[in-house]
Amino acid sequence: MEKKSVTIVKADGEREPFDPEKLKRSLTRAGAGEKTIAEITTQVVSEMKDGMSTQEIYSRAFNYLREKEVRPVAARYSLKRAILALGPSGFPFEDFVSEIFRAKGYDVMTGVITNGKCAEHEVDLIATSADDAFGAEVKFHNSPGMKTDLKVALYVRARFIDLAEAPKVEGEAHIERGMLITNTKFTGNAIEYGKCVGLTLIGWNYPESGNLQDLVSETGLHPITCLTTLSESEKQRLLEDKLVLCRSIKAGASVLTEHGITPEKAAEAMREAQDLCTSGVAM
Repeated sequence: MEKKSVTIVKADGEREPFDPEKLKRSLTRAGAGEKTIAEITTQVVSEMKDGMSTQEIYSRAFNYLREKEVRPVAARYSLKRAILALGPSGFPFEDFVSEIFRAKGYDVMTGVITNGKCAEHEVDLIATSADDAFGAEVKFHNSPGMKTDLKVALYVRARFIDLAEAPKVEGEAHIERGMLITNTKFTGNAIEYGKCVGLTLIGWNYPESGNLQDLVSETGLHPITCLTTLSESEKQRLLEDKLVLCRSIKAGASVLTEHGITPEKAAEAMREAQDLCTSGVAM
């Protein structure tokens, strides 16, 4: 396939040459078949124009994917946008991250007020297991172009130093390390700082292994906003009632009909959730 020499505009406004291989990798990660990947890539490349946004490329690929593949493939391909749709408050994203670590075997508390050595802090998430205890600052952005920067990393590092130096209290979890989690990306300075001081950073595609995409794939947990069978307003009603995970509905359609969704659509959404929300799916 011959590449067109065009420049695309990323969500943060940066421009870069269009690389069809990135599109192929994202389709492969979603579980699309080789024939579908080849057809969609050919179609998108034929429609490329200089200055096209990554959002427009995604939209075209997503629409073609819905036509050519079963629903769960398109839903997995939309994961990044589905997580962005957990806004605007960010609290559903905190709940989503909490469920990921529960699935990994941690006991998790959210919105915990606890004392450091010098000050009181509200910690977004505290996760404990038999041999580990950490606190996390969870930063949600509702635009893919927004990045978590050095200022945030400095602030989070200072808070968790204070918490780690607090006296241990019997019967209470003692935070030994801190973590900064976001649904988008980090600036280069934030990444370099995190490496230097040992602050764990987890973003959409950082680090190379163990990033947010990997954690979703590993645990099989998907936000309810992934479901292609529901409208945006229907998803929002579910989020308002703290139904964040698609597994919340895969056991039965009644939870959807209780929120005003027709029985026919509820049954279809339940089937999609059952197909989508399983662990071990390549993404």
